[in-house]
Amino acid sequence: MRHFSKLLFLFVLFASAARAQTFFGSGEFGIFAGGSQYFGDLNDKYGFNYVRPAGGAFVRYHLNPFISVRANLGYTKIGYDDKYSNNEFNRRRNLNFRSDIYEFSVQSEFNFVRFMTGDFSHRFTPYLTGGIGAFYYNPYTTFNDKRYNLRNIGTEGQNTGMYDDRKYSHFSLCFPLGVGVKWWMRPGMNLGFEISNRLTLTDYIDDVSNTYVGEQYFPNDDPLTPNPGFYLQDRSGQEGTVKLGREGKQRGNNTTKDQYMFFVINLSFQLKVYKCPSYLERAVLD
Repeated sequence: MRHFSKLLFLFVLFASAARAQTFFGSGEFGIFAGGSQYFGDLNDKYGFNYVRPAGGAFVRYHLNPFISVRANLGYTKIGYDDKYSNNEFNRRRNLNFRSDIYEFSVQSEFNFVRFMTGDFSHRFTPYLTGGIGAFYYNPYTTFNDKRYNLRNIGTEGQNTGMYDDRKYSHFSLCFPLGVGVKWWMRPGMNLGFEISNRLTLTDYIDDVSNTYVGEQYFPNDDPLTPNPGFYLQDRSGQEGTVKLGREGKQRGNNTTKDQYMFFVINLSFQLKVYKCPSYLERAVLD
């Protein structure tokens, strides 16, 4: 019985040492930084004319050498302007927006090859990632050097009582999908690069989705207190062109939802590292 107990102790000790030598820990915390780009009704050709900084923090848990899960907190500012478009209608439409994005998401990572921090033969892998998240947005624009929150104005008739189906919230769900690579630089530290697009459930990140409702819903009779909605619901007609905003005319494309993309570098640090066996443990092993 005494010999069996010693063998069991040796087995557990060897298994712990072997695991620690190839896997320095199951949890990490990290930061990421890079850029973002919005795609939607004002950027329907997937241009990159308004790339802005993006950043945040995350925690990651390794389920095994092929699958990890992580939780992210991120921030960026997105926007676009019809002046960037090569489409004549878009340029005449003359709309623009900006919005801060605050996001929380949970993503899985699926490694192409075995990845084990601390194992020199498995220190690099490409991976696929996917998940679900929620984000806050609040599209705004400027007019006569003053900022206006577009949701409050209801540029597509949301405040008229006739277009309640066009009302939208400050919050929506997103579904990150992307690819990346990760590499452990040294014990306890990993470096990665990821491109992940956010599919969303809203078409109003840019405040543009459906049709014009007509300027009659935005009375502007008092020159001393001009109605900003009158000017912001239809910003065409500049430079002598004919205004577009008659009731029922297309303003956006409601057959697709808006998206935004992150492309970031991430740096992570292990929450737990292997502690070498003590002198007594080594003596027992010997």
